Amino acid sequence: MAEKATDRLLRLLGMVTYLDRHQGVTVEQVAAQFGVSTQQVLAYVDTLWVTGTPGYWPHDLIDFDAASYDQGVVRLVESRGMTRPLRLGTREAVALIAALRAMREAVAPGLDRARAAVLSSALDKLTAATGEGAAAVDVRLAVDGAPEVVAALSDALASQRRLRIRYVTAADVTSEREVDPIRLVTEDDHSYLLAWCHRARDERLFRVDRVLAAEVLDVPATEHPVAGHTQTFTPSPQDELVTLELASPGRWIAEQVPVESVEDLPDGGFRIALRVAEPAWLRHLLLQVAAQVRAVEPAVVATDAADAARAALAAYGPLAD
Repeated sequence: MAEKATDRLLRLLGMVTYLDRHQGVTVEQVAAQFGVSTQQVLAYVDTLWVTGTPGYWPHDLIDFDAASYDQGVVRLVESRGMTRPLRLGTREAVALIAALRAMREAVAPGLDRARAAVLSSALDKLTAATGEGAAAVDVRLAVDGAPEVVAALSDALASQRRLRIRYVTAADVTSEREVDPIRLVTEDDHSYLLAWCHRARDERLFRVDRVLAAEVLDVPATEHPVAGHTQTFTPSPQDELVTLELASPGRWIAEQVPVESVEDLPDGGFRIALRVAEPAWLRHLLLQVAAQVRAVEPAVVATDAADAARAALAAYGPLAD
């Protein structure tokens, strides 16, 4: 799967800290630590080697020992201050306080006591250190969805009880299922319920505004191991493989959609391969970026999207002209 820019940045920053604390680590060890291939580690080192502080002269750049690198060992010799304790300005501290308060509002009901205590402790210490600036911050995170549904989800999380929900998917398929709620997640302007679905016997993310009804059951929620989702959807290897060729303005798709590969083309366009579980979702995506679509494989996918566009136009009747 193609690496998102945000994931790449986090790994680059994490590598600097890790290598500062572990001098002389093999490329294989770094790869195992960050869950990437050795080729990716080498690419990260090459990127960091030309990264630094303004000025960007050789003495301003992050540096590694070249002799060790040639022997397959990564040894950091200059971090350019990346490993020094962070000093926050008032504006930065207030922004962090707002983020922590938003976290407390959204996820605290689903946290165990130890994690909730860490969150509260960090927030209290930062608030005390910031002083009067923190008093001006008031964060109330609104969860999108019907008020009665949101109330039921919050109640189930707080009391750790099972839920019965009626849910509609993006393909307009409605189902009823029982779930053990784990926590609320906010991502891409939407709120999701992360829960263990007893019908699927696995973790699932349910978009809150698609939950039509929710009932708190008089049954304790069972604890389940949480894999921890970094994305709202992970396709299955059994899902249909589709290839899209798009013009450069559609580049955001490669960043926001789980894709298996990205190939840059000489004219600035790009080609992506992705697995599709819901044809309705792909049809909606193609209609959304129709002006940037150059080619689609298999051809039946393009035909399906074109038919949907014609049907939408026909629905306008005389106005379609």
